[in-house]
Amino acid sequence: MSRTRFQSLSTLILFIIPLTVHAAEAVNLAGGSEFGFGIFQTRCMTCHGNRAVPAAPAPDVLRSMPPERIYEAITTGAMQVHGEGLTDDQKRRVAESIASRLLGSRDSGLASNMPNQCPRQDSAFDPGSTPSWNGWSNGPANTRYQSPEQAGLSTDDIPSLTLAWAFGFPGGASAFGQPSVVGDRVFVGTDTGFVYSLDADTGCVYWSYAPQANVRNAMTIAPISGFPGTEYAVFFGDLRGYMYALDASTGRELWQVRVDDHLSARVTATPAYYDGVLYVPVSSWEEFAARVENYPCCTFRGSVTALDSNTGEQRWKTYTVGESKPVRKNPAGTQLWAPAGNAVWNTPVVDIQRGLLIFGTGDSFTYPASDTTDAVMALELETGAVRWVNQIYANDSFLVGCNVPANRTANCPELQGPDWDIPVSLILADGFNDQQGLVVANKPGDLLALDPDTGATLWHVDQTSDNTGMIWGGATDSDSIYFGLTSGGLIKADKNTGRQHWKAELSGPGIDNGSPVTLIDGAAFIGGSNGVLHAIDTDTGKSLWQYDTARDFETVNQVDAHGGAIASAGPVIANGRLLVTSGYSVISNNTGNVLLMFKPAE
Repeated sequence: MSRTRFQSLSTLILFIIPLTVHAAEAVNLAGGSEFGFGIFQTRCMTCHGNRAVPAAPAPDVLRSMPPERIYEAITTGAMQVHGEGLTDDQKRRVAESIASRLLGSRDSGLASNMPNQCPRQDSAFDPGSTPSWNGWSNGPANTRYQSPEQAGLSTDDIPSLTLAWAFGFPGGASAFGQPSVVGDRVFVGTDTGFVYSLDADTGCVYWSYAPQANVRNAMTIAPISGFPGTEYAVFFGDLRGYMYALDASTGRELWQVRVDDHLSARVTATPAYYDGVLYVPVSSWEEFAARVENYPCCTFRGSVTALDSNTGEQRWKTYTVGESKPVRKNPAGTQLWAPAGNAVWNTPVVDIQRGLLIFGTGDSFTYPASDTTDAVMALELETGAVRWVNQIYANDSFLVGCNVPANRTANCPELQGPDWDIPVSLILADGFNDQQGLVVANKPGDLLALDPDTGATLWHVDQTSDNTGMIWGGATDSDSIYFGLTSGGLIKADKNTGRQHWKAELSGPGIDNGSPVTLIDGAAFIGGSNGVLHAIDTDTGKSLWQYDTARDFETVNQVDAHGGAIASAGPVIANGRLLVTSGYSVISNNTGNVLLMFKPAE
């Protein structure tokens, strides 16, 4: 399939990463701390991580330091000379990005310092007592459909949805964690480097926990054994590649393990859980500034790791690309490596019937791209062995900036790809011409159905004609598929053919509605880059309700908070409540730091 029309959302946005060591001021175009890593690659890795400069601490050593120490070093300390030419904001972003924690967040984010702590007698936790939304979706098939019994919310209730409480993340700049609601508790991760447990009715806080780094995936709550007095654990990953298990009642750490030790490795998608095993997808930010010739591009390899949920011990680890090996040196004398890339940005489907784990992969960081780039892969649950692969796009070798001729370096792929990826979490569902099918979607706007037994394509439809497509996640009901578009709007497509039934135009030009979709009977919920949360009639595509979250809020924990873009984290619905985080800033300046809970007016 050949196209020239498409430039992916990440391609456009990630040009803000400095294209030379003197262009770091461009980083100011985006909010949050993540893009400080690009400055670190271009300015700092000439020494840090370079064996020829043994006195410079390795990147992993720096990542173990608090952001305050790194910030001090590049403003008034030993590294001050290397910070020349950077604004104070850029220095802050470097410190926060490397430490994966916001400056000043350690004390301000503690639950013990908040005025709305829950009464101790309310600390008992029973996950089966009430309807729930647990993890990325509410089940291993990733349908993001909530039944009437679990939702406790009908289309008749939607027009009267009213804000019940707001909880502010102290000092937060990007509300990118999707909440989970289990046992009338809300569990949510933050960009401030905290995980919280809240009461679903009141928003009072039970506990907080500070992992090694920021947390942007949804929490998964499941049984655990081997820890006396603990029946259920909260499982999640962070932006340094660590996985955790906490006591769901108290927040006490049970175990932590690092699933990948590469400098750029991170767990951005929610791990899948089934039958005592966590399946952890690993992504990366190595491609952000790896085109700079002092960087030894590239060695990160995407993977999925299976962990025993009781112990954190690894059962198996399967890489999506072969082992990186030295291939040549560039004109600067820097050793280059290949192959690399193929990050896993999405939550895998657990196909219980077939014993498979199924997920999509990203682009290659090196040339030539492997045949598992931009592909759907199926692994055996028990062993991690590859059962089948369907490559949707070939030859997608991509580094940020290399598609601009004036910015090409010897690190750039010989053939620069379009950065299409399979970023969306796949969906396994019935109703595809009387068989099960896998729903696959991607950045350029293609919607596909695959046979889960073989990976063969059942149908393949281009859903857009305006250069953008799907990036975060869709949903399915009995006969249809729903996806938000990064170009704006929400589509409903037929399961049997992929043919579009309708497109709801949600907002004006320039609004991104690529955030995850959540379904109940008769209604689809979706947010946008403008902060507006919509409820859409699934029969007609007409609006049932909307709420502008891009504003200031009075919070139950008395934290200054405001909403902004809704992107990576979708709304969740359980037991008559609608919850959403607002303020995704990684690819926009529409920052925010708030969790909102809505319920029908009484």
